[in-house]
Amino acid sequence: MNKVTIIGTGSVGSTIAYTMAVQGIASEIVMIDINNKKASGEAMDINQGTPFMSPVKVYAGTYRDAVASDIVIITSGIARKPGQTRLDLTRTNVEILKTISAQITKYAPGAIYIIVSNPVDILTYVFNKISGIPENRIIGSGTILDTARLRSRIADYYNINKQNIHACVYGEHGDSSFVPWSMCSISNIEIDKYYDCLELNKDTPIPRLDYNEVENYIKKSGGEVISKKGATFYAVAISVCHIVKCIFSEADTSMTVSSMMHGEYGIKDVALSILTIVGKNGIIGKIKTPLTDEEQAKLRHSADCLRQIIDQIEI
Repeated sequence: MNKVTIIGTGSVGSTIAYTMAVQGIASEIVMIDINNKKASGEAMDINQGTPFMSPVKVYAGTYRDAVASDIVIITSGIARKPGQTRLDLTRTNVEILKTISAQITKYAPGAIYIIVSNPVDILTYVFNKISGIPENRIIGSGTILDTARLRSRIADYYNINKQNIHACVYGEHGDSSFVPWSMCSISNIEIDKYYDCLELNKDTPIPRLDYNEVENYIKKSGGEVISKKGATFYAVAISVCHIVKCIFSEADTSMTVSSMMHGEYGIKDVALSILTIVGKNGIIGKIKTPLTDEEQAKLRHSADCLRQIIDQIEI
């Protein structure tokens, strides 16, 4: 039995529940929301399709129903409104997280917690400070979505299977994120050498990878999706389900998720994303990849950006 509780049944939380059910990741999914009617409707809609899936029980509940959850996913929070500063958004969502933390940890003290709400790195940090849950069992979704966008964009350039792309995004899930290009490869070939290694039996020209365009795409594409359809939720749901699937598989997996830093690359007392090993007990450890001096400076800059926000909020 794999039991997952999802707190927040907006577009992201509901799509996580749906994706998890379709992929057969969990056998029991509890959906909790301050709007119980919404949670009930979402659960009912998913549950009615389960006869054609792997066996799974999906239902709306209260915090008490989270007892014995293996994983708790927190998606609650408000989206940033026009004219609202990042600091104002952070303060609001921190208060929401405090309310949730005080209730959910009473009933699911042994669960692994995945923080998805934004700003995810700040909320991951706050949850570490207030929840009483051990650090290894607190995972922020971090830059796993950014990494998925990166791999998708590179694959589009070269028209190659996305699983041949080995690249990731470091830092905060936000404007100060960056790609450590020195550790990126395609089919085990260093990314800056891949183009020159191509010998294709077709006339279709392939452009050389534009690093600046790719990084800009990662940072701007979420906003573009929002401007076109009002919200982003499919890609983040699939990314979060990947984290859950890896935890339940009991095979340790490296991924870019947000967790507390304790001196890695000279950074401490913030939560951000570097390559992290995730397994059945949560965070197993970190991989301190050899970054260039420029990349280390970018990572420290990202940490400083987060620290500036943390210093202005009340925890």
